[in-house]
Amino acid sequence: MKGNARSEKPTYLCQQCGYRSSKWMGFCPQCRSAEALAQTTTVSTASIEDISVVPATARHTTVRDRNPTGIVEIDRVLGGGIVPGAAILVGGEPGIGKSTLLLQVADRIASTVGPVLVATAEESAHQVQMRARRIGVASDDVLIAPVHDVDAIVGLADQCQAAVVVVDSIQTVSTVEASGSAGGVSQVRDSAARLISFAKKSGTPVVLVGHVTKDGSIAGPRTLEHMVDVVLYLEGEADAGLRFLRSIKNRYGSANEVGVFEMTAEGLAQVSDPSGLLVAQRDETSSGSVLFPAIEGKRPMVVEIQALVVETGASVPRRSVNGLPPARVHQILGVLSRHAGLPLATKEVYVAVMGGVKITEPAADLPVALAVASALNGFPLGRIAAWGELGLTGDIRPASRPAVRKGEIERISAGPIISPETGHRNLAKALAEAGLTRD
Repeated sequence: MKGNARSEKPTYLCQQCGYRSSKWMGFCPQCRSAEALAQTTTVSTASIEDISVVPATARHTTVRDRNPTGIVEIDRVLGGGIVPGAAILVGGEPGIGKSTLLLQVADRIASTVGPVLVATAEESAHQVQMRARRIGVASDDVLIAPVHDVDAIVGLADQCQAAVVVVDSIQTVSTVEASGSAGGVSQVRDSAARLISFAKKSGTPVVLVGHVTKDGSIAGPRTLEHMVDVVLYLEGEADAGLRFLRSIKNRYGSANEVGVFEMTAEGLAQVSDPSGLLVAQRDETSSGSVLFPAIEGKRPMVVEIQALVVETGASVPRRSVNGLPPARVHQILGVLSRHAGLPLATKEVYVAVMGGVKITEPAADLPVALAVASALNGFPLGRIAAWGELGLTGDIRPASRPAVRKGEIERISAGPIISPETGHRNLAKALAEAGLTRD
């Protein structure tokens, strides 16, 4: 038929990483797996008859905007809501609250937009109903289907005309078109591809829940994160109440936003003022504590950085870091020893960001340095706030968006501020200004 091409040819596939080869090999050259490549048949088709071509401008077509979920913290991360036809991947450690949060989202969407199909392959319908009762799900349009087959999920979504489809989880569903068991590389990739294809053709957003590995990345082939439109991670300490929803990838908005929630008996509650909550329990009379106005996307959030310095008899003093890049903290300790003369070579140093927050921006260098110096001298800094990148020569360099950081510090009535914008360009002088050393 004109416009069509169809061919079938054998190929060989690695069951571990998904590497495909045109010839058989007794091992995988990509992931070095000792298992031989398995033979599969690739059917390639090309047709232009059913393809709809539309102009990029919206003058001749109707472009549907995003639909708000009704949960402000999630809409902030998504860039305003869920885009029709979007494929969203939500990852997080077991028990962090992924299923609970998505059930709350399903309830909001079902009450305003339309039915939401929750395809659960990990739990029975009764177990999901128990959770729904506990967190107060009220809409009858939240439909629960215990199903493992991807084609059955697509069929049910068409049958109930779902506004959104939630698949919990992508590692537990499978398709007959792929080899191997559920959770395998080929099954995860092909199942996700089938669901994403359904989302694009029907305009129905699909939310995929993903398991994470020991190193914190989403299990399955790395291409899974490239296939979807949005990748979200739900993070937080297992024994702490705060949860942070981070956008790692977002084709429809900023990829640096964060939503803050607090785990309660009734589910995840939004935290509209994370700065106030994170510093509410702070003891201003203790040494080794400094406030830092972090920037998450467009949002300022004041966190508390704590440090503890103690004597040790070990030949190699211990350095423990939580919530910050360890290599950067070790670098700061070296700068403090060299340019501020602090005797840290024989001391154990512990540094942590309180509340389970993870900070990666270099603007946290100066508050870490101040916290360590305060802990070493036993001198409390009260409500001092600081930011600035620390150079290896002891200079302090400006950070992004200083006006926003300053505004957030003033909003919670903290201060004084030590930063490059307030004239503190040198580490030794900044420590002296805070009363930690003599200038």
